[in-house]
Amino acid sequence: MTNFPSILNRLTGVFAEDRATFIASLDDYSLLVIDDLGVERSTEYAMEQMFTVIDSRYRSKKPLIVTTNLKPEEIKNPPDLAHARIYDRILERCAPVLFSGKNLREEGAMATKAVAKEIVSKG
Repeated sequence: MTNFPSILNRLTGVFAEDRATFIASLDDYSLLVIDDLGVERSTEYAMEQMFTVIDSRYRSKKPLIVTTNLKPEEIKNPPDLAHARIYDRILERCAPVLFSGKNLREEGAMATKAVAKEIVSKG
């Protein structure tokens, strides 16, 4: 499992042939899981690299799982052509599954804050 910020960090400052090799290596995995799509900055470079990764996986015809906090409407109605090209390939390669319910990260953060507040108030 990886995420686009990690992929972009690996690709930044790498020569074009090494970028191509790294992106091709992602297709060696029988299943690729990309976490938190949409948290990366939407720079022209980031969008280009994201498209290249998704398109490479799309062409490999191998399974892909993408997690995101984007709403289904945001994916179906992208803000521009660059996002549309990426989201179209994701929707063709992935079956959308909507999870609803409690945000476990938020609950964990609230518990951690409560402990910190208790420690500070005693100090």
